[in-house]
Formats: sequence, C-alpha cells, structure tokens
Amino acid sequence: MSYPSNYPYYITNDQNPYRIGGGSFFPNPGSPSGPPPFQPGGPSGGPPPFQPGGPSFQPDFGGGSGGDQYGPPSGPPPSFVPQAQQMQGAQAFAIDPGAMRRCRFRYTYVWLRNGSSFWFYPTFIGRTSVAGWRWRNNRWVYYGTDADRIVSFQCT
Repeated sequence: MSYPSNYPYYITNDQNPYRIGGGSFFPNPGSPSGPPPFQPGGPSGGPPPFQPGGPSFQPDFGGGSGGDQYGPPSGPPPSFVPQAQQMQGAQAFAIDPGAMRRCRFRYTYVWLRNGSSFWFYPTFIGRTSVAGWRWRNNRWVYYGTDADRIVSFQCT
C-alpha cells in the first residue's frame, strides 16, 4: 500500500522517528515542520558539560522555595539550655507554626513530643512544617520536621 507524502502518520526515512507527520503529536499537514528533534545532552548532541556548584537535590517541605537557600549560622548556639516553659491546654500537643515565625533566623531551643530537645536555627516556617539547621554532634545539620511534633520552643 502506498501513502501520499503529505499523509500525517506516514514516516519516511528522512523524518525524525519521534515526530509524526507535521511535527507534533496532533499533526496538521499544512503547518511548518515543528520543533527541532530531541537531542540528548542539548543541541550539540553530547552530554551536558560538568558545572561545579550546579543544581543539587534540595528537600521540599512544601509552601516554600524548595529547600534551604540559606546556610547555617556562622557559629555554635548559646552554651546554655533554656528552662522548659510550662505547657498548658492545646499547646501541650502541638505548636502553631505561625507562632514560630518570630524565631526565624534566631537561635531557638526546641522540645519535641518524643522527649528530645536541641538548638535549632529555623530558616523556613510553613503552614505545617519547619526547617532549618539543627545543632547535632557539635555541627549544624539541615533538618526539617512537622510542626505537630514540636511541643514547645524558645528563641533567644
């Protein structure tokens, strides 16, 4: 069976096998040829060049820019541990993340529901989660958690 050269689903040897007919998945025989064919690694056809400091994986805690764009604090947290505040009512179960906004970019001591506590330097405070830098083993480590795991906090 022979197809006319302008038949939209007929692929000849000189056409890109990933394009159909007029150059798109919804061919219009009267339209221009469409976008250039896909070439792995960009227009040159080779792999993309290595770029030091290029994109890297950043965890996304939702509601924000996706990960932490701010580095850790320049020094260690204060050497004292604040005294836990008296918890009452609903606050004994979780905190309101909005209440923690005033602690953004400040040393903050956090008490979790599981009993652990630590110095924290929040850089992101969302509707249901917080993220930033946690002091662990004498260094800052990026950390994020759901706000409902935090029982209490105190910023300096």
